[in-house]
Amino acid sequence: MIFVKLTASALAIAAVSATAAAARDQIRIVGSSTVFPYSRSVTEEFANQTGAPAPIVESTGTGGGMQIFCAGIGEAHPDVTGAPRAMKKSEYDLCVQNGVTGISEALIGNDGLSMSVSRANTFGWDMTLGEMYLALAAQMPVNGAWKDNPYKMWNEINPNFPAIPITVYGPPPTSGTRDAWVEIAMHKGCKQLGYVKQGGFDSKWVNENCSRMRTDGPFIEAGENDNLIVQQLVANPNAMGIFGYSFLYENQDRLKGVKFGGIEPNFDTIASYEYEVARPLFIYIKNAHRGVIPNLEEFIEEYVSDDALKVGGYLAERGMTPLPEAKLEEVQASVLSATNIAPLTN
Repeated sequence: MIFVKLTASALAIAAVSATAAAARDQIRIVGSSTVFPYSRSVTEEFANQTGAPAPIVESTGTGGGMQIFCAGIGEAHPDVTGAPRAMKKSEYDLCVQNGVTGISEALIGNDGLSMSVSRANTFGWDMTLGEMYLALAAQMPVNGAWKDNPYKMWNEINPNFPAIPITVYGPPPTSGTRDAWVEIAMHKGCKQLGYVKQGGFDSKWVNENCSRMRTDGPFIEAGENDNLIVQQLVANPNAMGIFGYSFLYENQDRLKGVKFGGIEPNFDTIASYEYEVARPLFIYIKNAHRGVIPNLEEFIEEYVSDDALKVGGYLAERGMTPLPEAKLEEVQASVLSATNIAPLTN
């Protein structure tokens, strides 16, 4: 068994909160709906192997999870949060403000953001990110001016697409999947448009003008539960849904991925970032709770173990793309030694 050596500051914080924190005997995890199924798999494996109480995992959304995680230390506050992006400076500042100063970051693998459709839909969907942007953005170029999105049908965007209404289910603004989709897919798609390329607009302009999803009907916010989106796609073969690759992977018998630029989402294209809409997956650990919340150290060991994270590990079986071996070893060493992340400055 590997025991984590805490920093002096973490031990001091843990000592202050030990009385309160020790009253809770279950580890508590919050955060992204995308990381949720991976955390749940680890909790099940951990409970089966150790006989310890299974940790509680809550799908709160990335932003919501960070808010809860950073609210303080002690029994009332969670031990771990999951995110499909790195912690933001504003979130780190909130943590520090509330006394959460010792945080370990673990890059656990990669995930592709997929746009999926029912296998009952027989069309071979392959589009550019620019065409995706035209379907889902609140505003776009219309007759040489930046205006509200007029498109209602897929064939209005590309005459080779089916003449069916644009119906896409996706995550709400509180979700890390939504953040990542905007930052990776929407911004890339916007930059592909002739109006933007020829206009010489910079990244600041793109961030300000190309980040809003449309709210007039074709894009439907479906909450934080990605399984509900899967159900909607099965019920309506003409609808599409946006979620992490793990949900497509787990439902391959019912769903298929939409290709972007001829590239479909799969383990290989996500790991190589050849698939354009790929992102990293993280968990953040509250080091003040190590050695205070029962079994937390052992649970973290399981989360970053070879059995969980290596090629062929049980998280890969759930759809996560594993890290290269050298990077995985680096992550394991950092997490198991309770290394704190450096203060975020931007």
